[in-house]
Amino acid sequence: MDTLWPVYHRDIPPFLSQLAAAAPMQRLRQVGMNCGCEYTSFPRFRRLPSYSRYDHSLGVGLIVWHFTGDAAQAAAGLLHDVATPVFAHTVDFLQGDHLQQEATEGPTAALISASEEIRAVLNTHGIAVEDVWDYHRYPLADNDPPGLSADRLEYTLGNLVNYGFASSEQAAALYADLTVGENEQGVPELMFSTPERAAEFALASLKTSRIYVADEDRFSMELLSRLLRLALERGTLTPEDLQTTEPEVIARLESDRVCAPMWAAFRACSQVRSMPDRPAQGQWLQVPAKLRCIDPLCRGLGRVSAWHSGFARELEQFRALPLDSWLGPFPF
Repeated sequence: MDTLWPVYHRDIPPFLSQLAAAAPMQRLRQVGMNCGCEYTSFPRFRRLPSYSRYDHSLGVGLIVWHFTGDAAQAAAGLLHDVATPVFAHTVDFLQGDHLQQEATEGPTAALISASEEIRAVLNTHGIAVEDVWDYHRYPLADNDPPGLSADRLEYTLGNLVNYGFASSEQAAALYADLTVGENEQGVPELMFSTPERAAEFALASLKTSRIYVADEDRFSMELLSRLLRLALERGTLTPEDLQTTEPEVIARLESDRVCAPMWAAFRACSQVRSMPDRPAQGQWLQVPAKLRCIDPLCRGLGRVSAWHSGFARELEQFRALPLDSWLGPFPF
């Protein structure tokens, strides 16, 4: 898909473009935002336009720059996903981090410190390396859900367009309504200026939230994590390979006599059954997942759920989604 970068800021400042040109960031051009689901044949995923971690990361950097004008914060936003492995959060599934999905962030500081390219750009622009290691320290870049941060905003707007729920023009209209104010804890947070846009965004964001925990999504990520685990056990892949690119890893899977047919079976997945009780026949698994949601603020009114009954009802229903059904049958 076309990126939303021009929506986020009229131009890309030199320090961001130079950081984005570094090899560790360029790798993210070949790491997708949909965690491997886009390689399946599920109808909702099989024709998705390309949307990479690079697209997302530069978008986050631009959003932070637009609202803060602070180079260190913007650089931290840009670099927040620099350690993301191939198939992204599927590797969290591989590591047993279904519910937090934070395990893949661990190497971020070490990777930034080890990159001469990144350190040289930071030094040129007077940005301390330790100021970009952890974007969680900057509330406009990242905050706790259900708040709205640059990270959460970018992947929500990006996926609204990517999934066909909104046009680029509609995403731009939502973005133009945003400002910065203080939340309930007196901490800066992105918020909407008008209730109409706040409610529109809140309701639309739930559409993407439902996809993140849909049966097809959870099934695909668990299935792919099992294939990656087997490939690691067989020596087809090494842990270091997970820090390369998806085309490279796919080539290794396709070259292995055991993994190749399993990868083909993963690619062929087009439907999944959900059962309340575990069937006696076949391989069936319960697959928990992180419930991601946003309850944005509107200036002068508070969280949308406090004054929009329709959204409050839908948000409550989403948070109560049971994710304990049995999914399958697994093809391997």
